[in-house]
Amino acid sequence: MNGAEALVRTLLAHGVEVCFANPGTSEMHFVAALDRVEGIRCVLALAEGTVTGAADGYARMAAKPAATLLHLGPGLANGLANLHNARRAASPILNIVGEHATYHRIHDAPLTSDIEALARPFSDWVRTSTHARELASDAAAAIAAAMVPPGRIATLILPADVAWSDAPDGPAEPLPPTSHAPLDESAVRAAAAALRSGKRAALLMTGSALRADNLAMAGRIAAATGARLLAPTANGRIERGAGRVGVERIPYPVDLALDLLKDLEHLVLVGAKAPVAFFAYPEKPSVLTPAGCEIHALAGPGQDLGLALEALRDALGAARQPFAVEPLQRCPLPEGPITGDAIARALCALLPENAIIVDESITEGRSCFGMLKTAPPHDWLQLTGGAIGDGLPMATGAAIACPDRRVICLEADGSAMYNLQALWTQAREGLNVTTVIFNNRAYATLRKELANVGARNAGPKALEMMSLDQPAIDWCGLARSLGVAACRATAMADFNRAFAASMMASGPSLIEAVL
Repeated sequence: MNGAEALVRTLLAHGVEVCFANPGTSEMHFVAALDRVEGIRCVLALAEGTVTGAADGYARMAAKPAATLLHLGPGLANGLANLHNARRAASPILNIVGEHATYHRIHDAPLTSDIEALARPFSDWVRTSTHARELASDAAAAIAAAMVPPGRIATLILPADVAWSDAPDGPAEPLPPTSHAPLDESAVRAAAAALRSGKRAALLMTGSALRADNLAMAGRIAAATGARLLAPTANGRIERGAGRVGVERIPYPVDLALDLLKDLEHLVLVGAKAPVAFFAYPEKPSVLTPAGCEIHALAGPGQDLGLALEALRDALGAARQPFAVEPLQRCPLPEGPITGDAIARALCALLPENAIIVDESITEGRSCFGMLKTAPPHDWLQLTGGAIGDGLPMATGAAIACPDRRVICLEADGSAMYNLQALWTQAREGLNVTTVIFNNRAYATLRKELANVGARNAGPKALEMMSLDQPAIDWCGLARSLGVAACRATAMADFNRAFAASMMASGPSLIEAVL
């Protein structure tokens, strides 16, 4: 077999089942091997941002890596923004990036670039394979690197001649997994002492701490000590809804975040970093915790967060402590004009059980998170790195990972335009994704930030750079052209009917909600 086939067989041996791809000439032997060897689902995307964003969504729900297939340095560069988001979400991903044949690079052909230099800021592991005999073992090392807790980005660069040359040793066996870093018992004792102190305290949790079982342990800790349960503004995945322990996210606006945290005297970090503002603002602090608040790191991202919460629970003697969960409480269906709050109430009324919500609604959908805390159990995925354009691709990958669950993508109109091509992949794959476009015809968040940063005398030229209505975007026309059923809602009665119908239909759909 050649190197490409050894690579594919190594991926299969390691449990890699999906390859999100946008290939080019250098990758044709790998493409042929994917065809020749059964077992890996190949998902074509029309742009690399969709490839990497879909791999992010898949990893968040499957808890294992998909492969991406990208064409040389420019192809990788097109996908880097969503690799940034994936890295912030601790999503395990294996990038396979094609490269010119080793002997061809010296000729500086038009697509030649320093792929390793492009990959390193957005990857935790980078390697260029130099011989077909080594390709399979390199792939095994890459997958092992991607699975280092809590999840990492690995980039394997594949020269064309390495792919087509003979690989007589065949595929490589899986490497032993990397264990979580051990817990620090002194950190558990310090956190327990802080929570017993009687002072105002909170747990700030992210990552696997936000899974339902681990939240239940956090609920016992909160009930025993009075501590508040918080999460960062952006998280890779939260299991929430009725029957689960609720957690409050730190708001994005600095003033709201400062107000939420103003009385804290102790903050216990569970996989999270101490909270800071998303951006710097004149005369406002970067650090969001009040002066004098003591920060205690119970466990870092590479440690077993569930085990850390269990140890803290037991140190507090709270193993049998009763705790509260969110009740099931549907909202009445709203009528009247479309607003962000009204859409949130409609979702609370109509959300099916076990849905996956992908949230890139930015401004207009901010009330959805709080409103849906009493909706049926669901998962909430967010834009983690702030590089907009992850929503539609992430929903695509989540639907590939969980075909039996309805995926709902809450999408801002400006952000949706970054990787609109994901709709085509949803149609091609027949994915059960309902996309709600919050159409306010503007980069509304930037209008608010213009005032927040104190920019003065903003006139028509500045405001025009935040307007999306000259010309207005035909969302239904765009969706239909990519094979996705679409409708336009100008009142809540229209939205309610369209959303309810989409929950019963197979395949993707888009609802343009005109605000």
